[in-house]
Amino acid sequence: MRIGMVGAGYVGLVSGACFSEFGIEVVVADRDPSRIARLRAGEMPIYEPGLGALVKANVKAGRLSFTAETGQAVAGCDAVFIAVGTPGRHGDGQADLANVRQAATDVARCLDGGYTVVVMKSTVPVGTGREIASLIAQHCAPGSFDIASNPEFLREGSAIGDFMRPDRVVIGVESARAARVLEAVYRPLYLLETPVVLTALETAEMVKYAANAFLATKITFINEIADLCEKVGADVQDVARGIGLDGRIGSKFLHAGPGYGGSCLPKDTRALVSVARRAGAPVRIVEAVIAANESRAERMIGKIEAACGGSVAGKRVAVLGVTFKPNTDDIRESPSLAILSGLGERGAEIRAFDPQGMGAAKSLFEDIAWCDDAYAAMEDADCLAIVTEWNEFRALDIERIGRLMKTPAMVDMRNIYRLDDMEGAAFDYLSVGRRAIEGAA
Repeated sequence: MRIGMVGAGYVGLVSGACFSEFGIEVVVADRDPSRIARLRAGEMPIYEPGLGALVKANVKAGRLSFTAETGQAVAGCDAVFIAVGTPGRHGDGQADLANVRQAATDVARCLDGGYTVVVMKSTVPVGTGREIASLIAQHCAPGSFDIASNPEFLREGSAIGDFMRPDRVVIGVESARAARVLEAVYRPLYLLETPVVLTALETAEMVKYAANAFLATKITFINEIADLCEKVGADVQDVARGIGLDGRIGSKFLHAGPGYGGSCLPKDTRALVSVARRAGAPVRIVEAVIAANESRAERMIGKIEAACGGSVAGKRVAVLGVTFKPNTDDIRESPSLAILSGLGERGAEIRAFDPQGMGAAKSLFEDIAWCDDAYAAMEDADCLAIVTEWNEFRALDIERIGRLMKTPAMVDMRNIYRLDDMEGAAFDYLSVGRRAIEGAA
């Protein structure tokens, strides 16, 4: 079996590498020649644990290759996956489908007349599959292709495991023939008895948006409960454990913090709201989730201000974490960006460190001192803020922190330290949804 992957971004590259690990011949195409050149040289354009080794092994085995020519990726394929970006448009939040339409047109012009399933891997609004089918039909004979929807559910930082051992595979198809092709593509997962949900095109498209909206809702819900816990003296981590053990709720995504970010949840919730409004069926809960999440950064800045005696003006603040989550270099819509911006506007002197995200962040901020490690950022600081829960921030030397900082105070936005472990620290400790601890004299 042979498949083509149009788009060598996060989804396309990870999916293409994993499909090749299944034993399928995969050709990944991208319109950016420099990206293809880097991949051919064995350089990964994104940071994802294990991806480099997976790509190298399958290139060596002859199952995975890269090209800047769509025609080379499409020729002789049983299925062609479109995995290009669908960024949110400024203003109305709608998904920008320009890349999808261009990719579909390129694919249609390259199909060789044999039967091919064109699979939408990109996250697209409901109805896009039928629009793309009409576009391809302008170039291809009836019966020579089918459109399918196969949304991805990859978490940055654990994408390979998510692909190889998914909770489910969702496939939206309109014909039994297309279903058979995609069942063959995912045969290794069928053998593992992975649940496969076969649906209509529109249903598969909606599943992706509904899933991300629900996850965003869980995150926002526990963040608001955390705020309430601080007011009434409860502990949000115990609350989350208490409700998460209920099988109807589940424990995942019940971790209080600075809000959700990244390339999916912000964009997809806005796009769902836009689709719902145009359809005349507004999703009020999701609208409220977006509003609450967008105000979250101000709440976190307020904690830092409190730790600095009420104002950060003229204070040195050490910020650990720029990416929206650990084990990625992705800073898109990271809560840290809004926090850094707000601190700068209030006159703080900022020193920051992130294991992978500083390269992208440096171009966004002129007045931040980027440090070589976490401890360098803390030198003579008035406050330390942990924004992203990288593993290397989970076991910092507490005594060393106290010695390095000028007027020690820590704001732990991810609750990565136990309260009882911080009782004897030489600095004030503030977290999210838990009691504050005053530093030992």
